[in-house]
Amino acid sequence: MQNFFANLLPEGGARERIVRDLKISDTDFDLLRAIGGDCAGALSILPTERTPNSEQEYKELNDDQLLKLVKRRGRNYGGISVNNRPRLSLAGAQDKCPILVREGRYLLPMQEAASSHILKFEIPDYKNVPVYETFNTLLAHSIGLPAVEIRLNRLAAETYVCIKRYDRSDDSEGKIHRLHQEDFCQALGYGNQYKYEADGGPEFSKCYHLVQNASTDPVVDTQHLLNWQIFNVLAGNSDGHAKNISLLYSARNQTRLAPFYDLVCTRAIARVDDKLAFSVGGETNPSLINKQNWANEAQKCGLRPSFLQALVKDLAQKLSTRLRETRMEFEKQYGEYPALQRVESIINWQCAAALKEGN
Repeated sequence: MQNFFANLLPEGGARERIVRDLKISDTDFDLLRAIGGDCAGALSILPTERTPNSEQEYKELNDDQLLKLVKRRGRNYGGISVNNRPRLSLAGAQDKCPILVREGRYLLPMQEAASSHILKFEIPDYKNVPVYETFNTLLAHSIGLPAVEIRLNRLAAETYVCIKRYDRSDDSEGKIHRLHQEDFCQALGYGNQYKYEADGGPEFSKCYHLVQNASTDPVVDTQHLLNWQIFNVLAGNSDGHAKNISLLYSARNQTRLAPFYDLVCTRAIARVDDKLAFSVGGETNPSLINKQNWANEAQKCGLRPSFLQALVKDLAQKLSTRLRETRMEFEKQYGEYPALQRVESIINWQCAAALKEGN
């Protein structure tokens, strides 16, 4: 898919009309002017006074500059002229920024140049989030869930993750091309404030039917979506909401469920709401979900209850088998992280409860 440029963001009198017609805030308008050149998917939103640049330009970071970028959580990077600054932020609650990675080198995209990876940083008071996200993503891979490629990095005393973008592809000359994507709020017509079911967002069954109707390979993708929701319950990810799943439109005119991302064991983090983003058969407390809840959810999706209950038991068995091995592999690569003990305890408890229910 070709990149689409939209010159929608003028200053002056037209600004009020666009804010009104697009139903966005003044803050959102300013944010799009600043970072719209490399949005998620294939759309670049540029100020009207700027002509799209077909040449992709990047600025390579040396070690000191990378350390400054990480310490600043991707924000307020200095040393580049005002007229040619890179984009150093992406949407979401966690600080992150787009980057191009080439043979271990980090390069900042300039203006609307496409990135290949995303850097995500520690959150104040929640320093273990990058560790939890890396571990849960590797655990998802170990049981066959399609998830993003992720790597945990440490620079001085700072920890961050580097994630390969699934909505970008390389050509034979190494040029980055954008692939379009829609998160499920966008695809279902919900505003971003409705990403949680409890806040008026879609139920899981509505997401299931979307994949069933939109995917080029619905048999495979609906199974992956079911396993994602089961994984969230068993692996402690209560923040698996409608903006954390997406449809990906490939260059081959295929529509597929995108690889899963933001897989964090949120239940291991103190002072974070542990109610599920999507209820299971009406229940949002993961510790109280039972066979009947899964049966109720199956009926909403048009599935046999025994089919979904068997998936739950199968995934719980796989996680129980792979959990300890994955932690050993993780710590062999990244060193020991005692904080993972809490993650492991939560997952073991949830899997044991699911397997007991399955008998």
